[in-house]
Amino acid sequence: MLRPWKLQLDIKSQSKKAIYLQIADAIISDIRSGRLKEGTALPGTRKLAEDLKLNRNTIVEAYNVLLSEEWLVTQDRKGTFVNSKLPILQKGNINSVSKDIGGLPKHTLNISFEGGYPDRDIAPINELARAYRQIFNSQSRWQIMGYESELGSNDFRNEIASMLNFQRGMQVNDKNICITRGSQMALYLVSQCLLKKGDIIAIENPGYPLAWKTFKNAGAKLLSIEVDKQGMNVESLKRNLENGIKVKAVFVTSHHQFPTTVSLSLERRLSLIQLSNQYGFTIIEDDYDHEFHFDYRPLLPLSSYKELKNFVYIGTMSKIISPALRIGYLVSNHLKLIYRVGELRKIIDIQGDSIMEQAVLQLIQEGTIRRYLKKAISYYKNKRDFTEYLLNKYLKDKITFDTPNGGLAYWIIPLKNINWKELDIHLQQRGIKIITPDHYGYNTIVNGIRLSYGTISKSQLEEGIKTFSKLI
Repeated sequence: MLRPWKLQLDIKSQSKKAIYLQIADAIISDIRSGRLKEGTALPGTRKLAEDLKLNRNTIVEAYNVLLSEEWLVTQDRKGTFVNSKLPILQKGNINSVSKDIGGLPKHTLNISFEGGYPDRDIAPINELARAYRQIFNSQSRWQIMGYESELGSNDFRNEIASMLNFQRGMQVNDKNICITRGSQMALYLVSQCLLKKGDIIAIENPGYPLAWKTFKNAGAKLLSIEVDKQGMNVESLKRNLENGIKVKAVFVTSHHQFPTTVSLSLERRLSLIQLSNQYGFTIIEDDYDHEFHFDYRPLLPLSSYKELKNFVYIGTMSKIISPALRIGYLVSNHLKLIYRVGELRKIIDIQGDSIMEQAVLQLIQEGTIRRYLKKAISYYKNKRDFTEYLLNKYLKDKITFDTPNGGLAYWIIPLKNINWKELDIHLQQRGIKIITPDHYGYNTIVNGIRLSYGTISKSQLEEGIKTFSKLI
């Protein structure tokens, strides 16, 4: 017999958030609060639509979001139920402060599958240049005469905080944020301020080598945790913790894992938060391409969960506009850590580019960034689908891959062993650049490559994939 359950929902018709997302978030809230227990059967879409006096399609869209994000599961001929595999979280306090912060011939390369950068041809470069000139001409005198805060200008940090709270479900303010010159500086700052010699940080494998170098530079030891189709293997991390390994931090790219593009499953997200609270380690979350998501909505960051006691969240504007735009941000619920980050930032770079911050702020406030992202998501989704078509056309019997739900790259795995060094030579001779798998593995052999499509035209994509097919 179905358990009685009525959705308590105050629908705000004037809200910027779509009604189906309001419904989805209300159900998530009931699940997280314990009102909706694991395994509870939900009413059918027609019944819930009648109860709420809404169009049934709106309810279907809300359920699709919840199924996509794994809060709900379906059972054939039985109905829709709350996922029974989700760990129970205990409420945390965002204001809590942790006690321990602490030699081949050269060829001209015309096709590059490296990087995963956005296409500058569609980025609002001209609008940014216009805004920069306006800010410089009107404010250059006081900008030159004085310094801004080492954490970044207050109004820009307030805007970032507003964006994180409204779009990513976080609960932060300007005091939780430090603006940086890109995400790599953010990684460096947090590594130097959080880690000390001998500390252990768990990393994804395969993963992001520049992050590993940054952690090692701070004197930390790396604990490799394998990645599969559900993201970082949190059970493997748990076994290490239970065996007495003292982990200071965990570095994770939970949304579109780098390099494999998989998303950390909801069950593992909740388990990782639970382990962080239990063992006291900090989750360092690099959400490097949050905006480029092609399903109903991007997954909310781990850092949006108020139960999580220790987090550092890193984001960037470089993926939105251009790699040349070096503006990132570091966010933490520990103000002592942000203070230490600011003090170190003051030593190495007394302040950021205040005029550029104001220019980007102007683009955000006038709606230019919002309009660009709407256009960009459609553009890159089309490119992703075209890349999938090419992979099936030319490499169907030679590789396996899963279509990513966002980002600007595919992770493809050959069905046979490849001599990547030799393949790389042949590709370079034909003007094609890849990053070989040895760059992604930490003391392990990886047999797969990240094929990035963001900056490549459709004709180049076809030429490159066709050539790749002939050589493997």
